[in-house]
Amino acid sequence: MPISYTLPGVHITDHSVDVPLDWSQPDGSPTISVFARELVDPTRRTEDLPLLVFLQGGPGGKGPRPTGPEGWVGTALKRFRVVLLDQRGTGRSSAIRAGALTAVGTPEQQAEYLTHFRADNIVHDAEHVRKTLFGGRRWTSLGQSYGGFITMTYLSFAPEGLNASIVTGGLPGLTASAREVYERTQPRVVAKNERFRARYPHVTKALGRIADRLSDGGVTEPGGDTLTTRRFQTLGMDFGMQPGFDRVHWIIDEAFDSPHGGPLSDTFLATVAAETSFATNPMYALLHESIYAQPHTGPTAWAAQSVREADPAFSEGARPLLMTGEMIYPWMFSEISALRPFKAAANALAERQHWGDLYDLHRLAENEVPVEAAVYFDDMFVDSSLSLETAQHVGNVAAWVTNEFEHDGLRLGDVLPRLLERLDARGGPLL
Repeated sequence: MPISYTLPGVHITDHSVDVPLDWSQPDGSPTISVFARELVDPTRRTEDLPLLVFLQGGPGGKGPRPTGPEGWVGTALKRFRVVLLDQRGTGRSSAIRAGALTAVGTPEQQAEYLTHFRADNIVHDAEHVRKTLFGGRRWTSLGQSYGGFITMTYLSFAPEGLNASIVTGGLPGLTASAREVYERTQPRVVAKNERFRARYPHVTKALGRIADRLSDGGVTEPGGDTLTTRRFQTLGMDFGMQPGFDRVHWIIDEAFDSPHGGPLSDTFLATVAAETSFATNPMYALLHESIYAQPHTGPTAWAAQSVREADPAFSEGARPLLMTGEMIYPWMFSEISALRPFKAAANALAERQHWGDLYDLHRLAENEVPVEAAVYFDDMFVDSSLSLETAQHVGNVAAWVTNEFEHDGLRLGDVLPRLLERLDARGGPLL
């Protein structure tokens, strides 16, 4: 049964439905649970408002947990009833846990199980929620980052469920392999490192001192993992966010208790461990390269590691030390305790030969659903040139290209109201 309650400024109803693990064989498939949280302005809770479904970034990202009508949620509540979907495997939607995945069987069986947590089945889940909980009315989708990838899958296989789509930093390369994606984003990571050092010139020396200390060995974080230079480098993932330079700088600022060096501080070790553990979201690491896999791409084969090895500037011994970007590497599943139980499944996924289609290129070219997309020109996570190629291929897409925001523009900027204005100016959602 649904549960309803009210926060200041937001009335909430929690829903949960059962769905087949494999929508291609619904009758013979085991079931999992999918959770959706419905939000509405308390003063309009009885009104028949248009629907907006939020497709969270990731992979493996659960829907936002609202604390009030702030940010983009507040903007959306002015005109929509908002549905926050916990994508399968996340949050309250049969979250992927180590024990349950191990019980599935061999690494190959675990990998097969995980293939059912990609965009194609997420779209089927969303359609089931739309039809069973919301009367089958078309809704508007808002896809952030990976949510934009899901949007393109939605438009490929179930466009009849959408009356409009909004994408923020998430138009994918429709045919790009994981290898091509990382080859394109690696230079952007280099550029972000240069900007980071330009903002904080003193950080170059500090990074070298930290790396030298870690390379000596014997440094453990509070959970017991040995902290390596390459794990420390992954803090650079935050460089793709608006305040990322500053957050990383302040972590480095407290690396040593003494200005003359000495041991790394407890504060530094605890913070780096928390920021790089994946303890609350192992699925992000597990499926990260799989979101690009399609029949023509073949195995993902640890593409990010291959690209890194081809670029000596990112080695642990290079100076200046470069931080890495939104890449997942195989050694993480050995060095990070929260990921170790998933190592065998991760390797089986990387070796997997056969994948299903995520996009229907012909249907996308004929798309009639209006799509408004924010393309962040300097995006470190989603290559803007691939995004613009997709915008040209997919019918009825209007791209707003800007360098005003980083990848988190939806959360920190006025991106949603501007995209809604653009949508309204071209006639609004389909009737």
